Amino acid sequence: MKVEEFNYHLPKDLIAQTPLANRSDSRLLVLNKHHGQIKHDVFHALPSYLHKGDVLVFNNTSVIPARLLGEKVDTGAMIEVLLLSQLENDEWECLVKKAKKIKVGTVISFGDGRLKATCTKVKEEGLRNIQFSYEGVFYEILDQLGEMPLPPYITEKLRQPERYQTIYNKHKGSAAAPTAGLHFTHALLEELKDKGIELAYVTLHVGLGTFRPVQVEDVSSHKMHEEYYQMPKETADILNKAKKEGRRIISVGTTSLRTLETVLRDHPNFVETSGFSDIFIYPGKEIKSSSGLITNFHLPKSTLLMLVSAMASKKIIMDAYQEAIKEKYRFFSFGDSMFITNE
Repeated sequence: MKVEEFNYHLPKDLIAQTPLANRSDSRLLVLNKHHGQIKHDVFHALPSYLHKGDVLVFNNTSVIPARLLGEKVDTGAMIEVLLLSQLENDEWECLVKKAKKIKVGTVISFGDGRLKATCTKVKEEGLRNIQFSYEGVFYEILDQLGEMPLPPYITEKLRQPERYQTIYNKHKGSAAAPTAGLHFTHALLEELKDKGIELAYVTLHVGLGTFRPVQVEDVSSHKMHEEYYQMPKETADILNKAKKEGRRIISVGTTSLRTLETVLRDHPNFVETSGFSDIFIYPGKEIKSSSGLITNFHLPKSTLLMLVSAMASKKIIMDAYQEAIKEKYRFFSFGDSMFITNE
């Protein structure tokens, strides 16, 4: 299967630049994954497409202001650093612009020296391991010096940084938002619970694995970058019970789905566990964990579009994308939503 098969043309004016005033006012394309039938609705109507006993699985990661602008201590050259994943203590794997300038031992200063970074390892494709040094609390300093790492296709300044967070975010560590969750409001979550729908939470810190471009021609040759995940016991118990009773498990976002699939790849059932996921899901790969998926509209030729295609089929998904373009849905991070369902 060729990567080019997942390409499509998107008019630039359909790339959402800003979030809507109300999160749940985004549009919702409801897609039957077996037959391809489509319904057009609004996101706050989601409860009408769910049943008592359904389980929704959310990714409760929290986006950190992971983009840092600093300068090399020896030359003053401007350097941009994007924090991807914490390794041990204050050492992070980072994506560095002008990476050729950054060798082992290179020191970068941020905020007039309030935060310093020393390169400890040179890796491929602009990746570096970096050890940070500072006085005080790291995340407090990051809040003051860092910026929200918005994707490059968003060119307008985000006036309310909290809009690039889900309302249920809890565990700091992501370099990008799990955007399917951005549509949920507190009122909508309460409505879901009142209807008897169970809410469960996993954590996957979104990093390079999620948004790294595919640079091979054949899909099966792509290697995913590892991202940290965690499944708590409470969630494992909820999911095992639902699975045993034949109730639907619906993943909210591709990162939630990748977490569930990683656990079932490594264990016969859902278990309390944590680790690093490098799972790559594309058409032909069986999805064992979920019968449905709530997701945004993804970039052409991306691993996310390939994953979504595995939930239905490449043809059904690509046809649905063309319908969304025709109906002028808003695409990508701040865009509209799709519910891929088995009904």
